[in-house]
Amino acid sequence: MTSKTVISRRSFGALAALGLAAGVLPMTIEAAQAATPEEIKARGKLLVGVLTDYPPFGGTDANQKPAGYDDDVAELMAKKLGVTLELVPVTGPNRIPYLLTNKVDLLIATFGITPERMKQVLFSNPYSTLTTYILAPKSLPVSKPEDLAKVTVGVARASTQDITVSQIAPKGTHIMRFDDDATTTQALISGQVQSIGASNTVLAQLNRDYAKLEIEPKFVMKEQANGMSFRKADTALQAWCNTFIAEIVADGSLSKINQKWFGIPLKSLPPMPTF
Repeated sequence: MTSKTVISRRSFGALAALGLAAGVLPMTIEAAQAATPEEIKARGKLLVGVLTDYPPFGGTDANQKPAGYDDDVAELMAKKLGVTLELVPVTGPNRIPYLLTNKVDLLIATFGITPERMKQVLFSNPYSTLTTYILAPKSLPVSKPEDLAKVTVGVARASTQDITVSQIAPKGTHIMRFDDDATTTQALISGQVQSIGASNTVLAQLNRDYAKLEIEPKFVMKEQANGMSFRKADTALQAWCNTFIAEIVADGSLSKINQKWFGIPLKSLPPMPTF
């Protein structure tokens, strides 16, 4: 049976605030020396870098332990390998340094596959997507960009959603801009706008906290393919993970995780981006 160990987020945050995390963590986290699935099995432990500040992909539970979509994928991976799991909190800026300095075996950390990042690390095939949609109540008759001319659309000012909506909406569409995702979402909840441009993280929040509103994605505006990431030499682990991802897609396990955290079944994952 798979067991799980986590590094205290509070302890990690305190160290980071003191500027000591980089120097102290190598002594408190078992260094990841594994490069192949066989070596991980022999060691008996899988160390995975995860975000704790980006729910529901990677957040924390009531006990301040990592919890989210990425963490559940990591648990399935450890179970498949037959080893214990240690979740290591990482941040957006230190994800790659933690990987390249062997503090983790791999990252499952909502990491978008981009040409710049591919110069430094290997990526698996996509296992999740950060998707931006037009979100609105089920009753609102919107299914394509042309329909936005009939409704008010809220977006976070200067966000990716703002840029995309401005590009695809018909001329004259009433676009209302707010300071951030939180105020944009509140505008939809209060009826100030009829629809919003937002990501699947916002959709998950609305499905969880405001299910009676029956908010649903009307159409996809943009998709970011997220991959697990590895050191350049770890091609065997990359290949194993690609097979693992295909298996959990085929048997429905990944869709169950998506349903749990985002309130909807998993749609088809995008292909590996080519650049």
